[in-house]
Amino acid sequence: MKILITGGKGMLGRTLQKELCDNEIVVADIPEWDITDADAFTARTIAEAPDVVIHCAAMTKVDDCEAKRDLAFKLNEEGSRNVALACKASGARLIAISTDYVFSGEPPREPWAWSETDIPRPRTVYGASKFAGEQMMQMILPDAVILRIAWLYGAGGPSFVHTMAKLGAQEGPALRVVNDQRGNPTSTKVVADVIRFLLSRPDVSGIVHGTCEDQCTWYDLTVELFRLMGLKREVVPCTTEEFPRPAPRPRNSALKKSVLNLLGYRTPRWQDALRDFVVSPDSGL
Repeated sequence: MKILITGGKGMLGRTLQKELCDNEIVVADIPEWDITDADAFTARTIAEAPDVVIHCAAMTKVDDCEAKRDLAFKLNEEGSRNVALACKASGARLIAISTDYVFSGEPPREPWAWSETDIPRPRTVYGASKFAGEQMMQMILPDAVILRIAWLYGAGGPSFVHTMAKLGAQEGPALRVVNDQRGNPTSTKVVADVIRFLLSRPDVSGIVHGTCEDQCTWYDLTVELFRLMGLKREVVPCTTEEFPRPAPRPRNSALKKSVLNLLGYRTPRWQDALRDFVVSPDSGL
């Protein structure tokens, strides 16, 4: 099939180009393709006539979104609306990438994982703008797929995994890593595999969670990464309060894969996906 990928030059977009290369791929990214220009984007989409649009383009730097609220909503809400309108005009199926940040991160109990039916209550500009984009796309295209992912890392980075691998290879005092935020570390390869499955299921629509199985903290992730890489730098746990950031981080944004599991599809455990990534020759670690 013919697949158009918005934000195709980004970390996830690059992986999708590689993993879905048995299809005809069209890369849509700035400056040539601008999702904030509704008329131009629709015209180019109609001209390309894709079967599917995978919408990855977004403003994803959480702290930058907090400082630049209008730009975040322009890209994440209005841009997503424009992509949905282009899909409607061209007849393309839409698979759009969203985030765990649509949830408050304050679960009622531990351990907890948010399901597709839980009500989003974002606490950040990033989360609010992405949730607004979800709503726009579903209003325009009720049969769109909204694929929420989290704690992403992939070939070439940038990502938390790449940053910690670099720090772990350096000499210095013990690294302090947050140990009271929980989520599902997920590789772009796992997301690409989920999308490949969704491409084979045109009957699927609505919200789908597509992260790895099991949950951990940033400290747990770092310890496992260093073990896999044979890095000896010491790592010690710390609290969120010791690393204040402009945008509040979710204490628990782990996602439950209820839809995928119902369809008979299971993502790998985060430990297994991380191991596969570390030994991959194109990881960039």
